[in-house]
Amino acid sequence: MMQGYARRLGHQYLKPSPSLSTLKSIYPVSDKYYGYDHPRFGSNIATKGVGHLIRKGTGGRSSVSGIVATVFGATGFLGRYVVQQLAKMGSQVLVPFRGSEDSHRHLKLMGDLGQIVPMKYDPRDEDSIKAVMAKANVVINLIGREYETRNYSFEEVNHHMAEQLVFIAKEHGGIMRFIQVSCLGASPSSSSRMLKAKAAAEGAILRELPEATILRPASMVGTEDRILNKWAFIAKKWSFLPLIGDGSTKIQPVFVSDVAAAIIAALKDDGTSMGKTYELGGPDIYSMRELTELMYETIREWPRYVKFPLPIAKIIASPREILLNKVPCPLPVPEIFNLDQLNALSVDTVVSENALKFADLGIVPHKIKGYPIEFLIQYRKGGPNFGSTISERVSPDAYP
Repeated sequence: MMQGYARRLGHQYLKPSPSLSTLKSIYPVSDKYYGYDHPRFGSNIATKGVGHLIRKGTGGRSSVSGIVATVFGATGFLGRYVVQQLAKMGSQVLVPFRGSEDSHRHLKLMGDLGQIVPMKYDPRDEDSIKAVMAKANVVINLIGREYETRNYSFEEVNHHMAEQLVFIAKEHGGIMRFIQVSCLGASPSSSSRMLKAKAAAEGAILRELPEATILRPASMVGTEDRILNKWAFIAKKWSFLPLIGDGSTKIQPVFVSDVAAAIIAALKDDGTSMGKTYELGGPDIYSMRELTELMYETIREWPRYVKFPLPIAKIIASPREILLNKVPCPLPVPEIFNLDQLNALSVDTVVSENALKFADLGIVPHKIKGYPIEFLIQYRKGGPNFGSTISERVSPDAYP
């Protein structure tokens, strides 16, 4: 009897009441101002280039952009900026790592809870790569290295790994965008083995996946870079900076955040960047000597160089390459005298005149002088505020 009474009471409350009907007439579910389908409740940051994906939210890290991106090389220099910009727009980022559990710790803070997903993998194990890529619809390859080790050669890191990734992405079937980050100056005829390997990787990727996007950034500068940081450290440690040749080689350095923005712009477009190659250089071209002088000006010290002719520099750098696989212990990472980089810097590395550039992705790159190199103030002799004017820079006779 009591059960029957409870059922009748429940049905009575489930019937639409007149007051509820009146409320719905005032605020309908699909109302143009308050309804769920109003544009303010849809993400306008979500991508177009990755196809028809489920998107929700107003944009930002707590939204869902529909992108599930596997970023190979995410723990490197450029990787942290790419992960940050992906997470900022509400994407889920799968971070493959092969080192310690601390190698990806700084990336976890860049996204909302569950957005950054570290996944341990072995770049030589095809099954672990497939597992990392299984849930993704976007693959971004940032893997690269400018020096060899006993375990990884230029060809394996810069060519064979990229080739393996594109094979697996093609087999996957659900990868809507594949972005390969190469290197400005990559060419089969280059005297640099790294640049040759990068060019071979580009060819392999475009053969297997013609709709892939290739980005060729110039030398990147930023807080964690391996150019200005390295020069400033050596200048402070040795009280001089080795200058290879006469320092007249031209380069076109680019701010690392601009390269990350270019990757995101390629994802957010309507597919116009698919199958294209972009050369990403900064707005200014510097000779090597001019760039070192900019570094010295920022740390507020007078330039002091020791010139090394290119043949002499190559002789100094050669023993490491000869002994690399012949000694039973790892050799130190080359700083200035890196034989392959010396070969790469023997010719000018600037953006080609007819190449697709930042402007074709709707980006205006930062000038290097200013904010992008402010991190160099940490190398000032008397602290960040030392030498507020050029006349107060350390004189050549003030060295210890």
